[in-house]
Amino acid sequence: MKTIYRSFAALVILLSTFMLNVHAQAKKPLPQLGKSPLKQVIDAMTVEEKAKLVVGMGFKMPGMPPPVKGEKPKPIDIGGFKLPPSDPEAYEIPEKVAGTAGRTHAIPRLGIPSITVSDGPAGLRIDPTRPGDKNTYYATAFPVATLLASSWDTSLVRKVGVAFGNEIREYGVDIILGPALNIHRNPLGGRNFEYYSEDPLIAGSMTAAIVNGIQSNGVGTSIKHFAANNQETDRNTVNTIVSERAMREIYLKGFSIAVKESQPWTVMSSYNKVNGTYTSERRDLLTDILKREWDFKGFVMTDWFGGHDPVAQMNAGNDLLMPGNPDQSEAIVHAIKDSTLTMAQLDANVTRMLKIILKSPTFRGYKYSNKPDLAGHAKVSRMAAAQGMVLLKNAGGALPLAAGKKVAVFGNTSYNIIAGGTGSGDVHKAYTISLLQGLANAGYKVQEKLAKEYKNYLDSAKAHQPKSNNFFIAPPPIPEFNPENILAREADGADIAVITIGRNAGEGADRKVENDFTLSDAEKGIINGVSNAFHAKGKQVIVILNIGGVVETASWRDEVDGILLAWQPGLEAGNAIADVLSGKVDPSGKLATTFPMAYADVPSAKNFPGKEFPMPDGQQASMMMGHPAEVVYQEGIYVGYRYYDSFKIKPAYEFGYGLSYTRFKLSGLAISSPTFQNSITVKVIVKNEGKVAGKEVVQLYLSAPNQNIDKPEQELKAFAKTNLLAPGQSQVIMLTLHAADLASFYTDKSEWIADAGEYKVRIGTSSRDIAKTLSFKLAADVVTEKTHKSLTPQVPIDEMINK
Repeated sequence: MKTIYRSFAALVILLSTFMLNVHAQAKKPLPQLGKSPLKQVIDAMTVEEKAKLVVGMGFKMPGMPPPVKGEKPKPIDIGGFKLPPSDPEAYEIPEKVAGTAGRTHAIPRLGIPSITVSDGPAGLRIDPTRPGDKNTYYATAFPVATLLASSWDTSLVRKVGVAFGNEIREYGVDIILGPALNIHRNPLGGRNFEYYSEDPLIAGSMTAAIVNGIQSNGVGTSIKHFAANNQETDRNTVNTIVSERAMREIYLKGFSIAVKESQPWTVMSSYNKVNGTYTSERRDLLTDILKREWDFKGFVMTDWFGGHDPVAQMNAGNDLLMPGNPDQSEAIVHAIKDSTLTMAQLDANVTRMLKIILKSPTFRGYKYSNKPDLAGHAKVSRMAAAQGMVLLKNAGGALPLAAGKKVAVFGNTSYNIIAGGTGSGDVHKAYTISLLQGLANAGYKVQEKLAKEYKNYLDSAKAHQPKSNNFFIAPPPIPEFNPENILAREADGADIAVITIGRNAGEGADRKVENDFTLSDAEKGIINGVSNAFHAKGKQVIVILNIGGVVETASWRDEVDGILLAWQPGLEAGNAIADVLSGKVDPSGKLATTFPMAYADVPSAKNFPGKEFPMPDGQQASMMMGHPAEVVYQEGIYVGYRYYDSFKIKPAYEFGYGLSYTRFKLSGLAISSPTFQNSITVKVIVKNEGKVAGKEVVQLYLSAPNQNIDKPEQELKAFAKTNLLAPGQSQVIMLTLHAADLASFYTDKSEWIADAGEYKVRIGTSSRDIAKTLSFKLAADVVTEKTHKSLTPQVPIDEMINK
């Protein structure tokens, strides 16, 4: 009996201990993000929660009804393309910031908040007005990337980033979907205005500068589109066939610079395939190159609806799928169960997400004001716009304009200035200053009767203009007002004529050669007619190019006296243009992309945008889903000036070109050593020998020995912009080259190698205006980096060679 009693007592004690442990476990608090070790938080997450975190919440499709409660969300049909359904939570949970591009899922039980991302390479894109709210939420439209790059001034671009980042933070957004830095492979690229340059050093340096500025506010960026996304035609389906060398030296180099110099919070993978595989599904691109070779610390997100297979994307290291839909989360959970996706890989994706969420304003509880300093940022935008404009022609001292001049203003765009491009790169701004307003604000007397005739014409044309329901596509341009019958009157009454030529483009379509790259007959007619009428009276004519991408100039430039490339200068456009026309600001911009004599001269002219194949049965092409297509980068590394300089093709205006109202002299050029050891420094003295204050850009081009591998004639390896130099003032510029700057990529060895031999250093103010050439020698080959074998083409490429 005692034995039975002892056994029973032991059982009671055991059960009591078990219940106490269960109770203790029930009472034990869950790990919380930011308070517990990250591993504990991840271990506490269910597979379903992990699968939700790496898939966005979706977003409200404009004009589309929300999913029916209790029913499985259905795909949305857009022109025959089945858009994946949004998560019902996108409609059930109110947006933190109206008009943003997307959100991540919150996991409240573990202290993981939802973070918000928004479009905006040239300014924050959110809804400016909201139902039942009398306040407005306008953002600053900063100058487009082509203009910022033309400043060749990274300190200036960083200042733009600081202002931009303040608006992101104060409007409650965590990450901006930009900047974009794809290479200007072809002047017809529809989104070239969002991209900086044809050169990866410029693209990467400008990206790093603006990222550092934006992220100094404690908000994040998403540099895009990674990689070889150089066209809009069939962008979701095109297979880019390109050599590994061209990828690494041209199309990846800018991203490498940006990652290493600024560590953006995120990188956005692109829509296209590279050598047969979607970029968002390429582990060699996203993990081997980006995360391992470059030591990228943040996470990778897809472009919206990018890629095809969510499990392949997870395995590739594409950490976040945007905008996200429930089917993707289900596929990820299923993949864990059937072992086609390991928990280790999913945890790696989740870890990168959580590390960035920990840095976000939302997680840190930042109390955003909804009141950024818009007036102050407008001043930054105006200043940056003026600094990046490029004076292409100034015959007979036509510019600057003397104060008080009577100006006849021609061209529709003078009155409807284009601040920036269309699509996700557009910005909801409170105003845009037209050229007419800018000239009047600067004290010039604009011809009022001419202005009224233009206004009446444009008002009437706008009233009859078809409305576009697609935010990607701007309405067709209004035909140019024909001033033929009033030219004599204006030539008599005005002191000078100003003609604005406008171009706009954006997401979803590439430009055309006729009437876009080239001027239309109407535009040529205006230039010809105005020039003849004003020149007959001994008066001058100035053309303003208010454009996002390159246009043909060779056929008409001799008819006019001055050409100012204003690009798309943001909301203070007219004031910034007037600052340069008046001489208040000396033009110091330089071209970061070449203006060819003709489109046929472009190295990719014969294979852009590639070839299309028939659509599958029952499907029709749309902007969201183009034809099956491929494009072969046969020009290889010979993009932009690398081609024109190597093959001796004369451009209309070369890379690095830009005039000033003053004159500069480069002198005292010296190199630190005749032989290279670890690094070498070039010294140059820049003196302002003119009569007005100004800035100059010093450019260093390097010609490398090519006995082992084909190389361009020269490549930009360093640059610097002077301070504002008063007449007679000088500044010493020091430019340093490191071994990596000498190296070329050897595909067969998977190595970057600086070849032994003689290197020529060319110092100048454009790729073809070289003040002096110096040289140094490298005694033996130097391997500067070993890489993973990656991105191998599946078919042979007949690449261009500089023979």
